[in-house]
Amino acid sequence: MAPKLSLSNVSSGYGPVAIIEALSLAIAPGQIFALMGKNGMGKTTVLKTILGFVALRSGDIRLDGASMSGVSQASLIASGVGYAPQEQALFQDLSVRDNLRLALRSDRGFAQAVERVYGHFPFLRERLSQRAGTLSGGEQKMLILGRALMLRPKLLLIDEISEGLQPSVVERIAAALREERRTNGTTILIVEQNLPFALGIADSWAVLKLGRIDDAGDVTAGTAARVLQHLKI
Repeated sequence: MAPKLSLSNVSSGYGPVAIIEALSLAIAPGQIFALMGKNGMGKTTVLKTILGFVALRSGDIRLDGASMSGVSQASLIASGVGYAPQEQALFQDLSVRDNLRLALRSDRGFAQAVERVYGHFPFLRERLSQRAGTLSGGEQKMLILGRALMLRPKLLLIDEISEGLQPSVVERIAAALREERRTNGTTILIVEQNLPFALGIADSWAVLKLGRIDDAGDVTAGTAARVLQHLKI
């Protein structure tokens, strides 16, 4: 089966500084792939390179077999790519509804899209008029993910969604991602440091070290110990 997303010998960075070097990975359709590593290893840069926020220096990135080089963010969204970023992701002074509404080009389809989000995070139904900045940290993370799900993405990129969250919220997010994969066939690339969360939902994994893949494999009973050894080094 051809991969949904593939990176071949990808290198990227900021100014003269190379962050990602000769990175290759392939994610099958409907697969959940966990990219793990310590802080500063380049995990977020991988996501931003896929999305075109960081310029590709060399290599090739393909979505459904088509090159993503030079493709605009608007075109990526239209082709079914969703993104749940780690930082500065919400408009704090806008309402919950307006933050969700920003995922769509118009109000047409909002009611249907938001009903799907309510299925994962029912509390949002009663909070539509509340300012996003007044939500708790966990509620804000669920709103960020809910907004990314508004367009039923076929490829979803998620950056450190579980950071700082209590276990009950992490499990709710995990349940939402499993359900999206089950019902929508969504392919998910998740950047994480929370091993139980990441490996609890992922099919495959890789550890990033200084911009390169240090180890990778399918998730098995011994994966957590194997990954932990890399994170301790």
